[in-house]
Amino acid sequence: MSTEDFHIKQIDTSLHNADLAPLPPAQRKWGWFEIFNVWSNDIQSLFGYTLAATLFISYGLNGWAVLAGIVLAGFIVMGLVQLTGKPSVKYGIPFPVMARASMGVRGANFPAMVRGIVAIFWYGVQTYFASTAVALLINSLMGNPTGAGASFLGMTAVGWLSYVIVCAFQVALFIRGIDWITKFLNWAGPLVYLVMIALMLMIWYKAGPSLLSELGSIFRGTGEYAAGPLAAFVAVVGTMVAYFAAVVINYGDFARFVKSEKQMTAGNFLGLPVSLAIFSLIALVITAGTVVVFGETLTNPTDIVARVDNLSLTIIAALTFFAATVGINLVANFIPPAYDIANLAPAHISARTGGFITAAIAFFIGALWVAFISNVGIAAFVDTLGAVLAPLYGIIVADYYLVRRQQLDLQHLFSAEAGTTYHYDAGWNRKAMIAFAIASVFSVASVWTPALSSLSGYSWLFGALLGALLHYLLMRKHCAAKAPAAALGSRS
Repeated sequence: MSTEDFHIKQIDTSLHNADLAPLPPAQRKWGWFEIFNVWSNDIQSLFGYTLAATLFISYGLNGWAVLAGIVLAGFIVMGLVQLTGKPSVKYGIPFPVMARASMGVRGANFPAMVRGIVAIFWYGVQTYFASTAVALLINSLMGNPTGAGASFLGMTAVGWLSYVIVCAFQVALFIRGIDWITKFLNWAGPLVYLVMIALMLMIWYKAGPSLLSELGSIFRGTGEYAAGPLAAFVAVVGTMVAYFAAVVINYGDFARFVKSEKQMTAGNFLGLPVSLAIFSLIALVITAGTVVVFGETLTNPTDIVARVDNLSLTIIAALTFFAATVGINLVANFIPPAYDIANLAPAHISARTGGFITAAIAFFIGALWVAFISNVGIAAFVDTLGAVLAPLYGIIVADYYLVRRQQLDLQHLFSAEAGTTYHYDAGWNRKAMIAFAIASVFSVASVWTPALSSLSGYSWLFGALLGALLHYLLMRKHCAAKAPAAALGSRS
């Protein structure tokens, strides 16, 4: 496609602004390393570490089986984001604009709003987790490594100060733009790996030969999962897939910055299955070591670093954990809702304004994480958010690959004129909404309904497949109408 193809000739201000406009190839600066660091920072965030470590001890599975499940989830997520990333690399459009093809130019506000709400929740939670690293640093410098003190809503005065610092820092970095965020990610990702390896070696040194015995215990497994080992394995895979679900659906928001599909694929491979395998092994060794050294299983790395009692390591670790968590929080949970909110009224709301709205709402979510939201449980929290997004992913992918045959009309994506390709019924594709409604009821019910509890770990996959199937079946007449034109085009 030429640069001219990315220029929108007749601009409808109700659907267009500079942040949503197609990004020409000449303006794209990301290669495989930037994509690799997006995933590395996501995996290495404090929430990601805690989830990975928890999976090794929660399902009673052989450690090798858990590791295999985590790596398999990495390959699955890689395949999923290849599907959502490809059209954004080709056309240079963010997720809210991509959603217009399947949901309608007005109906796309719905998935953008749902994705925005989910991202805002994630943003608040990850902000809290990043603040624990800052609190660890402040407490260590003050000679109070345990962080003792009076608390309000589960956080001490230092905890609240740290939380406010992280909130302000993230907004300041967002204001500086995507180039600054990219630079931030590119040094944070590799540095966290170095710190985690140093922490692993230190724990190993303190644990001595007993570490191997504890690792052997984890790798033997206890077989305590009521539904059996196969169900436990599938649950591990499904939960890890659900963890990435919020990034999977809007992957186009940053795939649009990549120079080529080849660069995107290389970054996805190195950043997902490869990085997941390495980081999970490190997390496993550290978690086993905490049992030997401290007499209890610790799954939050800030708690582990605080117990090691090494001020230099504490300072370095706190800064790098903070950087990794903030980096992925901006890319995965701040930029998407900023675009999504801007998509609601492009003529009046810029991505920057959307970012300020995101930060304001997320502040209260993160502030209530310890006292209220965390009581739901990490696994249930991850699975529920993933279940809401799953049908939307399936609908958007099925529409692009099966209904549209990988062809979009950029001009019509920014037009609300009746009769244009994505106008449907007053701008809404009612068939897509029906598919979402049915599929989302099932996917969310699989998390919370006792009769479907055996499906809770992989409700995201079922929800996505069901959404895709229903959308394709409801749109099959549209597919049939498009088929002759596609065939004629292939003969020309």
